Amino acid sequence: MNRSMPAGVQAIFDAELAAAQAAWDNDAAWAALERAHILSQPWAGPHVRCHLKMLVLACRTRDIREVAGQLFRSVLAGPGSMTGRIPLGNTGRARVSAFKPMPIPVDLAAVLDADEIDRRG
Repeated sequence: MNRSMPAGVQAIFDAELAAAQAAWDNDAAWAALERAHILSQPWAGPHVRCHLKMLVLACRTRDIREVAGQLFRSVLAGPGSMTGRIPLGNTGRARVSAFKPMPIPVDLAAVLDADEIDRRG
């Protein structure tokens, strides 16, 4: 998509990235990055940024499968967002198919729905 991430979505995306950075354990960091990923999917720049953050965590945890998955997803994220070919709700982890849509958590769906309402005017 050509438009930038709306301020409301951006604030929550940034908060999730900050939570991942501040997390004391890897499970909490992954959970925050997964939420950030769901929010970022419609916007190429944030989507790629999220996968790069996931790649860093995968390297830090020495998870070879996740490293490979994040390298693959980092390449696909930008074009997928720009063309609208993204599996909405997908958490972005290597343990799930990169092409599988997943349910969006209710609180994140509300943020994304509010953005859709704002765009319609």
